[in-house]
Amino acid sequence: MQARTGSTRLPGKVLKEVCGRTLLEHQMERMLRARSLDRLVVATTTSPADDAIADLVRARGWACHRGSETDVLSRYAQAARAERAGVVVRMTMDCPLIDPDVVDAVVGRMRRGAFDFVTNNLEPSFPHGLDVEAFSRLTLDAADREAVEPFEREHVSPFVRDRPGRFRLDNVRSPAALHHHRWTVDYPEDLELVRAVYEALYRPGGFFTTADVLALLAQRPDLPKLNAARAAT
Repeated sequence: MQARTGSTRLPGKVLKEVCGRTLLEHQMERMLRARSLDRLVVATTTSPADDAIADLVRARGWACHRGSETDVLSRYAQAARAERAGVVVRMTMDCPLIDPDVVDAVVGRMRRGAFDFVTNNLEPSFPHGLDVEAFSRLTLDAADREAVEPFEREHVSPFVRDRPGRFRLDNVRSPAALHHHRWTVDYPEDLELVRAVYEALYRPGGFFTTADVLALLAQRPDLPKLNAARAAT
């Protein structure tokens, strides 16, 4: 999971606190429930500004690798090599409502099929903020060796996504069309929505599901309005 404090739209967002914990901690704790993952790794940068992320992750006993701030593809590839990973699952650390069952569905498809890359957003159907990508290690290494465009280096997967003739790609779809929901945290109004969801549903040691979030938003139609302007862009 990639994380940094240098967001221009909402600086330090992964260290913002909600219900007594940082967004980073909430997301990691949700991901610990994913049955398909052998190990969780936070891939942050070597920038001194991200020392706080590395310190927090290590204090919690989680794995941390540090690499380039701008070449995120190399950061992932280096972390994968250090961990000797066979399959690499990519998530960003600004998705504190991430669903471990969705992660398991993507990884399960990857393991059952002869695919190089599986995601749930080639054709978006899940809420933005439940995004998951799974690469074979060979595919990630090929992208790291060959990608040259800055966009491909910064965003990790475009080199693979844009070459369906070379890589075997697959997409996991949601049973219902939910892509109009925006649950990622990029702007202050996104954080306002996530904070409201956590304040309503979070209990220490407990777990709330995507179905719980959808039910809350149906009961509280004022909440989706908090970041509706961002969801439309």
